[in-house]
Amino acid sequence: MSSVTLRLPVRLTVALGAVTLLAACGGSTTPADDSASPSGPPTIVAAFYPLAYAAEQVVGPDATVINLTPPGAEAHDLELTPQQVAQIADADLVLYIPGFQPAVDEAVQQQAGDRALNVTEAIELLPAEDHGDGHTHDALDGDPHVWLNPLNMATIGDEIAARLTPNASIAAAAEKGAADLRASMEALNDEWAAGTAACTIRDLVVSHEAFGYLAAAYGFIQVGVAGISPEAEPSPARLAEVAKFVRDNGITTIYYETLVDPKVAETLAAETGAATAVLDPLEGLPEGYVGDYVTVMQDNLAQVRAGQGCT
Repeated sequence: MSSVTLRLPVRLTVALGAVTLLAACGGSTTPADDSASPSGPPTIVAAFYPLAYAAEQVVGPDATVINLTPPGAEAHDLELTPQQVAQIADADLVLYIPGFQPAVDEAVQQQAGDRALNVTEAIELLPAEDHGDGHTHDALDGDPHVWLNPLNMATIGDEIAARLTPNASIAAAAEKGAADLRASMEALNDEWAAGTAACTIRDLVVSHEAFGYLAAAYGFIQVGVAGISPEAEPSPARLAEVAKFVRDNGITTIYYETLVDPKVAETLAAETGAATAVLDPLEGLPEGYVGDYVTVMQDNLAQVRAGQGCT
């Protein structure tokens, strides 16, 4: 009697197991489809401020945007914490510029896979000049400072929105956010174009060559004391060359940057009789600053108008 009692549950268990297995196999396409078309709010990790700003304008409150570079930090020097590496690994989208932050490049290569977006892919790069300091950002094969042309920021916004299109929960909002960002950047571009149209001094002497895209957009010629990297020390020969250029061409202002030691610009200004002024490369915001990309660019415009003889 007991043997019969035992056999029946065993048979029933096997049968139920088979039904469960068949049901699981038959429904296996549904989870795969869900993972291919994500519907939850995404998390976007941005390597530094301008990319975070672009992402925030595109997604608004419909996603989480994490900026890896804290306010007041020099973006080139960023070293990632284990928590930040984990954020890159877990993100739905990682925004970066290869060659600009080596620590981010390494983490992206190891952790991000096809979730990484090189935001310069749709932008024509300017060459990165080398003044003998060995810093040319070879990983990008061009000047990485694309965000200093507002129209490039609009393109970055479009690229972010395109990558978010498969996410049904945010696609429409991202498309609108990118369009709004483009409108804002076009208005800022118009402001810069009008404000610099009548400048009498077209050579823009800067402590390091972060402003190539801005110069090219508004009819200036960038003259860098140092090359692409703000940490690179210019050679005595380069200092003498730029000092002669300043004297020979009636340059009245030498620009130095926020977040970087101004000693090179101050030394050159003292030698030539020129003034110094701040031109912000927008790699990050100072701690406590309450403005944003647009207000910094408007402050930059005011500095350029004052220093370049604009009427």
